Amino acid sequence: MAGGSLHRLPVQMLGDLVSPRALERILQDAAQARGSSLDHLEVQVLEDILKREVFKRLQLSVPAPLAKKRVSEVLNELMKTTQERQLPTPTISSLVGLEEGARRFTLYFDWPETQRLRGVLSVAKQEEKEGRDISALVLEGQNLIEVMDRRLREGLVEQAQDLAELKATFARVQGMGGREVRRLDTLIGQIDEAQSQGTLLPGEVERARNITFNLRKLLESSVVQTVENVDNAEIPTSATILDPEAQARVLALEQAHAAQQLGKLEREFTALLDARPDLRAQHDALRNLQHGNQLTADTVENWREQLKFERTTLLAEQQTQLMRLESALSGVAAGADMRIALDSARHLLDIGSLATDELQELRTMHESLQAGVNAQAQLATQRELLDIERSARNVTGASAELAPLLAQARAALAQGQEPDVATLWSLLERRMGAAAQEREDFDARADRVVQEYDTVRNLAGETTQTLGRLADTLRAQRRLGRMSAQARERYAQTLLDAEALLAEAHAEYRAAQEVTATFGQDALSGLLDVFDFEEATDTNLFAAAPDPSAAPPPVNITPSNAGQPAQSASSLFDTLLSSITPAATSAPAAQASAPASTAAPAAFPASFSLPDVPAPAQEPVETWLFLNGQIQHGPHDPAAQGMGTLLAQASALGLQRLDMNDAAHVWSARSSAPGEWRLGRAVTWTALDERVGPWLDTGES
Repeated sequence: MAGGSLHRLPVQMLGDLVSPRALERILQDAAQARGSSLDHLEVQVLEDILKREVFKRLQLSVPAPLAKKRVSEVLNELMKTTQERQLPTPTISSLVGLEEGARRFTLYFDWPETQRLRGVLSVAKQEEKEGRDISALVLEGQNLIEVMDRRLREGLVEQAQDLAELKATFARVQGMGGREVRRLDTLIGQIDEAQSQGTLLPGEVERARNITFNLRKLLESSVVQTVENVDNAEIPTSATILDPEAQARVLALEQAHAAQQLGKLEREFTALLDARPDLRAQHDALRNLQHGNQLTADTVENWREQLKFERTTLLAEQQTQLMRLESALSGVAAGADMRIALDSARHLLDIGSLATDELQELRTMHESLQAGVNAQAQLATQRELLDIERSARNVTGASAELAPLLAQARAALAQGQEPDVATLWSLLERRMGAAAQEREDFDARADRVVQEYDTVRNLAGETTQTLGRLADTLRAQRRLGRMSAQARERYAQTLLDAEALLAEAHAEYRAAQEVTATFGQDALSGLLDVFDFEEATDTNLFAAAPDPSAAPPPVNITPSNAGQPAQSASSLFDTLLSSITPAATSAPAAQASAPASTAAPAAFPASFSLPDVPAPAQEPVETWLFLNGQIQHGPHDPAAQGMGTLLAQASALGLQRLDMNDAAHVWSARSSAPGEWRLGRAVTWTALDERVGPWLDTGES
């Protein structure tokens, strides 16, 4: 880094806390006070300025500890560049870096920064040929490249997250076969290759998302049986599926997909939403519907069509505006800024992108030229107001707060008055400071999630696997430097999702510890084996439960056959129950409480009652009612409490009936509503069936 550009390092790294203009003024004034200038700053002088003037300035917008931390980061980076500064470098054109940057981002021609860089480079080459100073143009080009670098890094983090989710989904639908599955495999391969090369493929990601959405709906609805069905079956909706649990799963998929599509629209039409506050308000209203799980695919598609129409209309208006401005400015000696704005506006409109900022800049130039005497001063103020407006877009809440103030400032300027630009910068920097503190909080939360994930990562199950993917995303987001508003919002959402899953993972971990304590580690391993097998196949491998009047033979599962898919769920639960120690399984008859004497909670109908079981003392029959794994009615003995965990897992598997036996008892459980189980225990199947069989089957005495 050359001496003349050394001051750009703190401007780049601290520009999210203080406006770049303010930082440059601070550095310039401090350098002059030390008998130097920005162009000749030495490392030691810059370090002293950072520790004194810059640190003091940062404390106006952020707490002292955060200010110290950020200054230390700049000092560390400055030390890394010291050796590079001392190495001899060949004299090359100052435009080489801009040309390399333009080539790197050629693929992203629809980015406004790409088109503006193209204009800056074209004008800078012409100015250099004519012997004019191009340092300001080179600086603007470098700033544009920095913005595009950040945008690319953020996009690669998002694409990596999408790729991980696509791979996880592909593992679930791969066994379905068919043309769409093969197409998904191809797209994932293309995205994976692009990710390894640092390239974004948004079109391929979107196509892969749509395929996975349709395949998962087919899979969840259980209508897919053959390859031909996958290729030709009509995509079901939640309304066409009769099974309530399948309906709920498909509805959740539809909601997630609609939310994903809405987010894509916000990224695709950001320029339109920024230019039209009324459309932004409508979009925010749709996001509120999404948060209430009321957003539908039809609503999003209708919104897409409206946005396309509005963009086409605004494009036509902007093309007309550009023609008028070109005509009005045709007789004026065009400076570099005007040529860049004109060139950028033309290219953006030609490729179908909005040129709102460029046209605003051209209108500003035209108004300033018409002002006459104070044209240059007015133009400088107008540019600063536009700089404030652009900077505010990347700070949460800043645009809404500053919009009316910016309008007042422009109106005052049009009347020949000098607006209070310093106050506007102060408001923006206050918002910047709050955003920086929020980012610190985000990073701390991300660190906690990643650390706590390490404590549960060995627990099998979809929750932990999904949490692992989110932890990887959080690590990548944590490494990002300055963030755009969109990236910050994605960071916040990733944290919310990960923290929710972390709570679930902790609950599952505690449940696993309870099962281990009650039934033994071997029994827990056998149970997790079958859960893993069920998740991998997503099919119903469990045989129908036997007739309760016929005693099922005990099953002795050895390690060699514990994971066999032919094993029924009932047999697996038999194995777990047989692991209970006698002390845990046999409760003295004198301690058995009669279920009929327990009052029903308010959550159940008033007519609900447990059966009266006049069991003889030598052959007690006991009953329980479970809700979401918790005993609502019945004795709280250790065996029954351990059974709650198993019944919760059975609900997750979609089971509705279980018949089991251990060394001393037979057990039978029925479920007629999600999470609700009726459980009975006796010494013989005959006693269990005769005394509580009707209640187990229907809930009636």
